Amino acid sequence: MKLSDLLERLGGNVAQGSLDHRLRGVNSVAQATSADIVFAEDAASAEGALASQAGVVILRKDLVASYPAAKCVVETAQPRLWFARAAKLLKPALPIGGIHPSAVIGANVKLGEDVTIGPCAVVEDNARIGARTRIEAGAVIGRGVRIGDYCQIYPRAVLYAGTTLGNWIVVHAGAVLGGDGFGYVRNPANGAYTQFPQQGTLVIEDEVEIGANSTIDRGALAETRIRRGVKIDNLVHIGHNCDIGEDVILVALTGISGSSTIGKAAVLAGQVGIGDHAHVAPGVILGGQSGVFNGKTASAEPGTVLYGTPARPLKQVLREQAVLARLAKSRASHRTRGEEQAE
Repeated sequence: MKLSDLLERLGGNVAQGSLDHRLRGVNSVAQATSADIVFAEDAASAEGALASQAGVVILRKDLVASYPAAKCVVETAQPRLWFARAAKLLKPALPIGGIHPSAVIGANVKLGEDVTIGPCAVVEDNARIGARTRIEAGAVIGRGVRIGDYCQIYPRAVLYAGTTLGNWIVVHAGAVLGGDGFGYVRNPANGAYTQFPQQGTLVIEDEVEIGANSTIDRGALAETRIRRGVKIDNLVHIGHNCDIGEDVILVALTGISGSSTIGKAAVLAGQVGIGDHAHVAPGVILGGQSGVFNGKTASAEPGTVLYGTPARPLKQVLREQAVLARLAKSRASHRTRGEEQAE
């Protein structure tokens, strides 16, 4: 692809070099060739990028005083974002594989143009799969599932009946979407549990990515909804009836209990635990291993970092830890003096 083609889609200004420069992909500064793009976000990294073999360097305007002769340079306000978008555009498209002979396709299945279905995949009755979507080896697409265009379902992922996916969705290996929620009613007479009905749906909107071995339960009586642009790491669990807002980030080992809501653009770091019927406000950042109790709200200005259980502002947590440290030191000192007096 020519540099001019990338600029047409991504914007930016060519400060130096030819618009006809042909590019193959992106790379690190150490490994880049003349057909690769690298980026820099500060003066120190810009020096290395400009000295590399890369054909094109992406950086901010006025980051350095001058550019080496013959080096192709693109200036943009967000070099890392430009670089990431360029990587997607330059990534070679996977070949269209058609339907593998070992795949099992049910009755009344509708396939869009150029769909690929890999070895031993199963697509059950009445499913709908959009154009250019790939169903990889061993994946199971349940009865009546709807999958949009340009999706990729990696090997051994399982989509239960009642699941709907939008467009441009990635589901990594081993993920389970639309399974039963964990809801039971206890009989106080004998202690036995009966499952509460788990007959709702799961809706996943456009441009969502779901990591390997993550699980998202369908609604009990209504729906679970994952909104546009959500990015889910590996080994994340989302319970029934949850509503996850647009552009939310959920990092590995996070668990969200049923009927909870996560506001737009919130970030939940690793091992965060959310109780049932809880709420995380838009834009809030929960640090690793933070927790929100059942029915409570983690609320703060967007961009505020909360830590601990219950989650509270980081500055407050640090003050509390400092007080506890002083108390522990004082107690140890008092005990030592007492022992000396006893002697």
